[in-house]
Amino acid sequence: MRFIDNRGITDAQLNLALEEWCLLNLDIDDSYLLFYVNAPSVIIGKHQNTVEEINADFIEERGITVVRRISGGGAVYHDLGNLNFSFITRYAPSRFNNYAEFNRPFIEALRSLGVPAEVSGRNDIVVEGRKVSGNAQVVRGERMFSHGTLLLHSNLDDVVLALRVKPGKIESKGIQSVRSRVANINEFLSAPVTVEELRRRLLDHVFPGGVAERPLSDAEWREVEALADRKYRTWDWNYGESPDFNLQRAKRFPIGEIDVRLEVTDGHIRAARLYGDFFARGDITELEGMLVGARYAREDIVEVLASAPLEKYLAEVGVEELAELIY
Repeated sequence: MRFIDNRGITDAQLNLALEEWCLLNLDIDDSYLLFYVNAPSVIIGKHQNTVEEINADFIEERGITVVRRISGGGAVYHDLGNLNFSFITRYAPSRFNNYAEFNRPFIEALRSLGVPAEVSGRNDIVVEGRKVSGNAQVVRGERMFSHGTLLLHSNLDDVVLALRVKPGKIESKGIQSVRSRVANINEFLSAPVTVEELRRRLLDHVFPGGVAERPLSDAEWREVEALADRKYRTWDWNYGESPDFNLQRAKRFPIGEIDVRLEVTDGHIRAARLYGDFFARGDITELEGMLVGARYAREDIVEVLASAPLEKYLAEVGVEELAELIY
């Protein structure tokens, strides 16, 4: 096994591009370990509906990155107190869904620190019944990776707030997250450790004879950057790849209740209806028609509403107020 140094990068979009690039391009006759730490970000599972998983207002306010990964499972929150790992190796049927094999050195390292860690369920590491690590896997031909998180001193309040979805009814074919009781590893230590100290402990367990590295060349890093630009930094991947969904959300304004119903396909609004007990001077179907075709993204919805004579349809309701209800 060889270690891949990510150069201390904390850009989630670049780190996920690095992980995929390594999976698809490294010599599969060897196996590899990659560690990375992300600045505040929400990582969406491959088959999830992004808007069904995130608190868009909180994420926008905090400038939190949202990025989709290529593995399944639920949405997770990352920050600088969370160490992420990825084992990249040749695929074997005995390895797929065998999270115990990949987590063994981490369990041993945590126990050596006095943390009674154990595997729970299919893909979690727990301490005293609380989740400190979740894992997922990807197979591409003869290649696979098993990756996961280790919560060390993450901001658990932000974990909750970032993943608290605005009330409303969303019907989609996406895989919804199952929220678990989570904890930070440092809660179980007599003396807290840093992410770098934990990383070093884990490396010592995986490479007891000394760390063997597989450095990436400048040309290879350029390929990683290109993949990030082409995929992980795009709205199409992070939002547009969401499964189709229907959304219903209502709110009472001074003019009456507005009940929004949307059909969203490939990240774009394909049908829009506005119901309620409000009075409108103009035909509300005109406004509904203006929304059709727009990306289901806050900035696009604001742009459509700002270009509409909104007072004609919904007097005294502002652009931002209506956009907040729709998104």
